[in-house]
Amino acid sequence: MPAWSTRKADASDRARLQSLLMDSCAAAAIPSSDRLDTAVARGLVRVAEADGVLTGCLVAEAPSEGHVRLSVIAVHPARRRRGVAAQLLADAVRDFSGRQSEPPLISVLADPRDTALSRLFLACGFLGTRLMRTGGSEEEVRIHYQHKPRIAYVDPDARHLVPVEDREQLAESLAPSDHAVTALLPLGGGSAFEVARFEQDDPATLQSGEAAAGIAFAGSILAAITFLLGFAFSSTRFPDDVRLLLIGATFSTVLSLIVYASASGELARIRSNSFGKVMKWGNVLSEYGGVLPFLISLPVTYAQASGNLWTTMVLAVALSAAIAWYERSEFSIAHRFRRSLAERALTVLTAASPAVGAGLVAADATSWPWTTVLVLTLAARTWLYLFHRGSEADIAERRQWRIGQSPG
Repeated sequence: MPAWSTRKADASDRARLQSLLMDSCAAAAIPSSDRLDTAVARGLVRVAEADGVLTGCLVAEAPSEGHVRLSVIAVHPARRRRGVAAQLLADAVRDFSGRQSEPPLISVLADPRDTALSRLFLACGFLGTRLMRTGGSEEEVRIHYQHKPRIAYVDPDARHLVPVEDREQLAESLAPSDHAVTALLPLGGGSAFEVARFEQDDPATLQSGEAAAGIAFAGSILAAITFLLGFAFSSTRFPDDVRLLLIGATFSTVLSLIVYASASGELARIRSNSFGKVMKWGNVLSEYGGVLPFLISLPVTYAQASGNLWTTMVLAVALSAAIAWYERSEFSIAHRFRRSLAERALTVLTAASPAVGAGLVAADATSWPWTTVLVLTLAARTWLYLFHRGSEADIAERRQWRIGQSPG
């Protein structure tokens, strides 16, 4: 554990912030008093603190609601090379991205000759997208780095190295919109920027494919649930509570189909940018309202059809184990959201439901308590993911845009 922690700055840090900036930065880089006060008031300043002493700070500004520009990253000279700047940057990016459903553009300018700063940004998920002139002199150019929160893919065969000193070649390499600096590598006793070409995706096509897959999946599940529901109504021994569970699953799956259809319609209104939110509703409703009730009902149906306690319990325990594995895998809906202790308890109840329900039905015991607990568990998980979690992208993702070793 580091001997320091980071937090948002407040008005009481004003004097110590000014002192830290004077000790750590060139005079031209220090924000004015008014800019610093505004940034503190808006929660755009983050400090690193050790034993009550400020060891580093990050100052940003927000020129618009969807754009955050990092102005200064400063670490006291006696505390450098300890990961303070990297932690400040990572915590600030996480804070800025979590303030609204759509992550803002987080950008920063860096001198190409400052290789330590470039390594810091590249290691923290930033890309150098263009070379910008900041003054009249040819020497006054900066690389525009921006944080890359979304998944993108580079062409592994379309990469080249540009020496740090070759500004003209770097500007030419970054001129196409699909090229960016992705790493800083050693070359010939010096350093060189690795410039890679990103594959350009068509968002409308990708979203259309996702909506079509959701509709096809929900339609298949609806057909399976309808078949099982028909068997439930034709059997006189089938528990009424399980019939009601299947009816609820049918309703939830139909509702998810409607939501997926709404997502398809959203493609025609892509300017509203709510496709992801609509898809989250469809995904959660189809899994916790349709797929899981259907799977959990299968051993109950088998218990009614076979009357064999041994084979019923083997099937039920195997299905419980399969659901438990799925819940822990990266393929589940739950994996796309952060998990709390209560949510893990609900996951255990869900996984245990097939074994418990099949055992009760096979033993001709009362199954209403089990059905009630299952319905409440799935309803709680649905409510949790729909209303108390962010979008499905609100998870700590690997830097999937990068192919190969991490830079730096």
